[in-house]
Amino acid sequence: MAVTWSKFREADPALADFGKDRLQGRIAYLATIRRDGSPRVHPVSPIIAEGHLFVYMEPTSPKAHDLRRSPGYMLHCGVEDNEGGQGEFLVAGHAFEIGDAAARTAAFQQAKTLGMSPQERYVLFELRVAQAMATLYDATGPKRTKWKSG
Repeated sequence: MAVTWSKFREADPALADFGKDRLQGRIAYLATIRRDGSPRVHPVSPIIAEGHLFVYMEPTSPKAHDLRRSPGYMLHCGVEDNEGGQGEFLVAGHAFEIGDAAARTAAFQQAKTLGMSPQERYVLFELRVAQAMATLYDATGPKRTKWKSG
C-alpha cells in the first residue's frame, strides 16, 4: 500500500527528512514503464508540498502517458560524484494524476518558491510512497536505511 509523503514521514521522520533534502529543488530520475513493458527514465524536479510528493510535466510527455497507463514508479535522487556524494535516496510506489485546483496551486507555489516555472498546462502527479531507501557512504562502505509501507 502506497501512502502520502506525510504518512511516510510520520512512520520514519529521519528517512523522510533525508529524502526531502536529496529530492526537493534538485533533479531526480523518474522510472516508468513503457507500453511494451520496458523501463523508461526521465529527469524531473520533485516537489514536496503540504505533505505530498509531486512531479509535474507537459501533458504530452511520455512519462505522463506511462503513469496514466501503469502508475508504478521509482524515483532516485541525483548523485554529485562517484563516491555517492551526499548520499542516495529512492522511493517507489504509485502515481496519481491530480486535477484538484487547491493541490495544484500548493504544488506549483512550492515549485515557484524553489525557483521553478510550472505552467498552467502542465499535468501534476502525486507520487505515493510504498518503499524508500537511503544509502550513505563512508570509509567502511555503504550504510543503508530502508522503509516499507505496512
